[in-house]
Amino acid sequence: MKVSENTKVSTDLKTIAGIIAAVAIAVFAYTELTARLVSLETSRELFQADLLKKSEQLPVDQEQLMLLEDLYKTVEKIETRIEDMMHNKVNIQFLQKQMEKALFDLENLKDKVRANGSKH
Repeated sequence: MKVSENTKVSTDLKTIAGIIAAVAIAVFAYTELTARLVSLETSRELFQADLLKKSEQLPVDQEQLMLLEDLYKTVEKIETRIEDMMHNKVNIQFLQKQMEKALFDLENLKDKVRANGSKH
């Protein structure tokens, strides 16, 4: 079979319309796929740029971090002092009880001395 300018090809309109529709669908699908890829790449680039921008520490951020560290140290010191004060409270209560007992015993001894002095 020789193909030349004069070769005649015949086909029905249904086949030609099918070929045109298939080509149109293929072009539309390729265009949509390309647009979706471009959109995803753009959003990824923007996300990475935002992430890098957020990760940079500004002087204000560094100052806030230093203040937070100082606050934590201060809170730890205050907690230690409160614990020491709790121990002191227990010790003071114990000493108060001991002092009350000593005063009670001293009064008893005074009463006994007075009782011995009045018998003579």
